[in-house]
Amino acid sequence: MNTLPLLTHSADGVLTLTLNRPAARNALTPELLCRLADALQAFAADDSLHVAVLTGAGELAFCAGGDLGLTLPLLTGARAPADAWDERVLSDPLVMAASGLRSWPLAKPVIAAVNGVCVAAGAELLLGTDIRIAAEHARFGWPEVQRAVLPFAGSMARLPQQVGHAAAMQLLLTGQAIAATQALRIGLVNEVLPAAAVLPRAQALARQIASNGPLAVQAVKRTVLACSGQPLDIAFQIEDAAWAAVAASEDAQEGPRAFLEKRAPVWRGR
Repeated sequence: MNTLPLLTHSADGVLTLTLNRPAARNALTPELLCRLADALQAFAADDSLHVAVLTGAGELAFCAGGDLGLTLPLLTGARAPADAWDERVLSDPLVMAASGLRSWPLAKPVIAAVNGVCVAAGAELLLGTDIRIAAEHARFGWPEVQRAVLPFAGSMARLPQQVGHAAAMQLLLTGQAIAATQALRIGLVNEVLPAAAVLPRAQALARQIASNGPLAVQAVKRTVLACSGQPLDIAFQIEDAAWAAVAASEDAQEGPRAFLEKRAPVWRGR
C-alpha cells in the first residue's frame, strides 16, 4: 500500500491526483498541502498534460477539511511549526494558493470526482474545480461557523457566484451539510452517480476534454474566469481578445482542416 499522502498518475493527457489519507478522511495536513501545490504547479507547466482529475482515497470521503490536529492549529498560531512542511506552509504563500486553487492562475481544467464527504476545506477546494461528479452518498458542507471560524479559502467569494446568493448564504450561515441530490439541484455539482461510476466518469470526461485543442480549452477557462463579475462590455473585450489569439494559432487551422479531411487532428499547442 502506498503511504504517500498524495498519489499521482498520468495517462492520455490526464493527471489523476488522489488525496491519500483515507483513515483520516483525506484531511489536509501541511505535508499534503505542499505536495498538492507542487503537483498542481508541475501539471500547469507540463505541456503533455491537459486535464486533471482530483479525488480522494477510500469510499468515505473526498476531503473532510483541514487536519484539526495539525493544519488548523498551525495556521491559527496555536502550535509552532515542527518540520519543513509546516515552515513552508507558513512562509510560502503559493502553497495555500495553489493547493486551494485560489489566487493562482491555472488555465487547465480540473475535474472533481467526489467519492464521499466533501466539507470545510474540502468543499472550498471543490469550488476551485471546473466540473464535479459526485457519488450518491456524498455530502457537502461549510461547517466553519459552527466552530466560530470562517471558511477562508475562497468560499465566501466563490460560493455565491456558483450557486446563487440565497443557497450560498444558507450553507455558509447554518453550517449544515447537504446531500448530493441537493448539491445537484443548486448547481454545485454536474452529475450524481453510483460510487463505483464516479471516477471512471470523471476520467472519461477528462479524456474527452484532453482530446480537444489545448489552446482553445485553456483559453475558454481563462476567459470565463477573467469575465466573471465584469460588465458585459468589458467581458466582450476579454472574449474578443481570446478569440483573436486562438484564431491566429496553427491549431485553429488544423482543426477545420482535419474535419474536412476526415482524420483525427494533430494539435501542436501553438
